[in-house]
Amino acid sequence: MTNHWGRVVSLAVIGVLVGFFSGLFGVGGGIILVPMLVGWLGFDQRRASGTSLAAILPTAVSGMITYAMQGSVDWIAGACLAIGAIGGSLLGTWLLSRIRQDILRWIFIAFIVLVAVRMFFLVPNRAVELQFDLGEVVALLAVGFVTGTLSGLLGIGGGVVVVPSLMLLFGVGDVVAKGTSLLMMIPTSLTGTIANVRRGNSDLRAALVIGCLSVPASIGGATLAGVLPPLLSSVLFGLLLLYSAAQLGRQALRARQVRRPVPAP
Repeated sequence: MTNHWGRVVSLAVIGVLVGFFSGLFGVGGGIILVPMLVGWLGFDQRRASGTSLAAILPTAVSGMITYAMQGSVDWIAGACLAIGAIGGSLLGTWLLSRIRQDILRWIFIAFIVLVAVRMFFLVPNRAVELQFDLGEVVALLAVGFVTGTLSGLLGIGGGVVVVPSLMLLFGVGDVVAKGTSLLMMIPTSLTGTIANVRRGNSDLRAALVIGCLSVPASIGGATLAGVLPPLLSSVLFGLLLLYSAAQLGRQALRARQVRRPVPAP
């Protein structure tokens, strides 16, 4: 009984932390949630990823609604990104067993670090709005497709790619970028969760506890994001990117140790 309630308390704490950071940064929270599930509760990597995706769904919905109430969601951009991401995730999961992930992972880590450094000096213009033409629609679909492919291959959340892409490539303000990122995650989280449940790769009870506690925390994080100074918001997101790069590097080193042959006695 003690272990049961200890597990529930751990899931509740994880839900609050993940929800707050998800709402604040417009990310799914998987880069934070998965290491917690593995380190705190002993989940294996696959089950942690599946549970994370299920828990992120209510978090993304509540955070997106909060941003939408502030007028900080670009619905057309979010739809384009989601369409691209769904297609990219299918390619990523298909490539998963066909290409080497280690080289791709280190290239992506280097890319994240470069973007993080750029974010430290970026002051986003929150008055900028996207002017949609064919070129921008194609570019948004492409960003979504690349995001979905990387998600399928490396298990990363879309927010660490989409938010800086919207800010750096399209000049979108940080708050709109975060709200639009959460919108994009809703259909991709839903389709991914259905697939994981069918394969038995998701703990729905754990996801329910995390998701319920993450909702109010996500609302609080999204509300705070709207009042942070633009430069501070960019710097904090840059720090999140560096944390993401560190987590990916740790996974890459761990995978290399697993593959390393054991010397004969």
